[in-house]
Formats: sequence, C-alpha cells, structure tokens
Amino acid sequence: MSKTEERSTTVVNEVDQAPLPQPVLGPLTRAAIFLVVTVKQDTESYAAIRSFCNDLAGLIRAVEFRDIDAGLTCIAAFGSDVWGKLFGNPRPAELHPFREFRGGNRYAPATPGDVLFHIRAGRMDICFELATQIMERIGDAVSVADETQGFRYFEDRDLIGFVDGTENPRGAVALGAALVGDEDAAFAGGSYVLIQKYLHDMKAWNGLSTEAQERIIGRKKLSDIELDESVKPSNAHSALTVIEEDGKELKILRDNMPFGQPGRGEFGTYFIGYCRTPRITELMLENMFIGRPPGNYDRLLDFSRAITGGLFFAPSATFLEEFGSEPAASTSPASSLSSIQTPSPVRDTSLGIGSLRGERNE
Repeated sequence: MSKTEERSTTVVNEVDQAPLPQPVLGPLTRAAIFLVVTVKQDTESYAAIRSFCNDLAGLIRAVEFRDIDAGLTCIAAFGSDVWGKLFGNPRPAELHPFREFRGGNRYAPATPGDVLFHIRAGRMDICFELATQIMERIGDAVSVADETQGFRYFEDRDLIGFVDGTENPRGAVALGAALVGDEDAAFAGGSYVLIQKYLHDMKAWNGLSTEAQERIIGRKKLSDIELDESVKPSNAHSALTVIEEDGKELKILRDNMPFGQPGRGEFGTYFIGYCRTPRITELMLENMFIGRPPGNYDRLLDFSRAITGGLFFAPSATFLEEFGSEPAASTSPASSLSSIQTPSPVRDTSLGIGSLRGERNE
C-alpha cells in the first residue's frame, strides 16, 4: 500500500470512529416545537426513556420521509438530575443544574425539566407530528413541564421588532463554538443547551421611541446595523452579551424563536443557545441580570421577563444509539433512583471564535 493510500485509509478510519453529533448545526427553520418533560420516579419509566433513546433516530426518519424537503430534525438533551439515573457515569464534565440569577427585581429562574426535545422543520405540521409520535412512545413515562410552538417572524425578527441571531456563527466556526471536543473526549460531539422563555410587556415597549429601543438593543431597528461604539450604551443588550477572553470573542449558537397568543396578550421569545461549554452562556446571563459591572444591567429586562430556565446536555447521536439499548453499566436502576449523581468540577474550556450570520432552511 502506498503512503497516499495509507493516509487516505487513516482519514477514513478517523471519520468512522468520530462520534456523529445530533443536528445542532442544522440551519434555521420556519417552525419549531420546544418540548420539555420530567421523567416519572420509577425504574420502568427510566428504562422506557433509555430504550427510546435508541429508537429516536428511526422515529425521526419515519416522520421526515413524509416530506423530505421540510428539513425535519430533532435534538434530545438531558438535564443534570436525570443524567446519572439514565446513563450512570461518566457524565459530561460541565453538566450541572441551571444557575439562577437575581439582580434587583430581575430574576432568571430555574424550572423543572429532565429531557428537552428541540424539534425543527420548515412546516409546523411535521413538527407537530413528530412531537405527537414522541409522546405516543414515552407519554406514560413522563410529565410535560412545558411545550412551546415557535415560528419565524418576518425577516428573522423577534416580536419586539429587532432581528434576532445576527451574530450567529456558521460553518467551521459554528462547529467550534457549539460542539464539545477533546477537552471532554468521552462526550465529544455533544453540546450544552440552555433554554429560557421570556414574556414581553409589548404595551410598555411600544411606548418607547424607536431611538430609545435602539439604544436598549444596541442596533438599528430597520437595518439591523450595530450602533457605533461611541453612541452605544455600555448596558445595551448587544454589548452585555459579548464575551471576550484573551482578546477573542467567544460565541454560542442561538436558534431563538418568537411564540405567543395574541388573544391572551402573550408575546414572547424562546431563547435556546448551544455551546461547547455552558460557561459562556452563563456569563451572558450574569451580565444581563446582575450587570457588568454589577448594576449596569440589560435594560431590555425592564420590558422582558424570564419565566423558565433549564440547562441540558445533548450527547452525540452515536452516544444515544450505543447507550439507549441497555442500562448504564455503572449504575443499576435501583441504585440510580436512590441518589442523584454529583456534577464533575467545571473545566475551563476557552474558545476563540469569530462571528458570522447563520443560515436558514425555508
């Protein structure tokens, strides 16, 4: 065998051995369902969820085949409290319960949730069908903590009128931002997922002038151009959510969506951020709710209120298929119900990532 053939064989083997991520890097879609459930506290329920992990990929393919062009994907992610009961040890290095933040009358609460299903497609009906099939399979083993249907609003705007997700990375930059790498090799290809639902006081927000709104967000409302640093307030939303380390900006991958019920006066944004470490997203929230420096908080929170909060880990698709068919080797069902695994110490996983706008799937 020639050296060229040897190198080609080595590359193929490395690709074959690399864990296949869930579709975290999928393009933005027109519709989504965010389904959060808690697992019932009995061995049969945990066994049912573990078995379902092995079958999820096939279920997605079956629903997806009804309209290939709709671009259906689904990401399953798991909370800190349930991880040990489902999969035992080891566990993702930085998986821990959602960190709550309080500053003045601003509060980012932690709310119940063991498993998150992030379902995306170009059509709501196919998202709805997959959510229905998921609940058909696991409905007896779980309780629904939250179910929210999201939609794209005009030019990727949120309901307060500004474009959302302008600074999303893409391509290789997104891969480096969103997926765990060699820093936690056992969970390479996975991603930490942080979610929050925000409700907006639209009457108060719409009472502001466009210029006042722009100073709060830090961007022009019509053009989406970022305000010049000489005029952008230090507490603008776009300023406080920039995280830098060693002179480099650290990124997360967002797929936020509006939701609401006009008849009930409900207008909101579902925040969902993927990252290879939760540390970056948590720093953003700390800046927003407590301030940078403390007291210099995000004025958008005077008009938007967080009502849910959860941190999950989306393991690779390879992990789900390997662990879904049998109980975790290091934890028996009986012992796993008697205690919750203690999170491992948080690791410093510094990233240096650029900034590009995400893609869309119509």
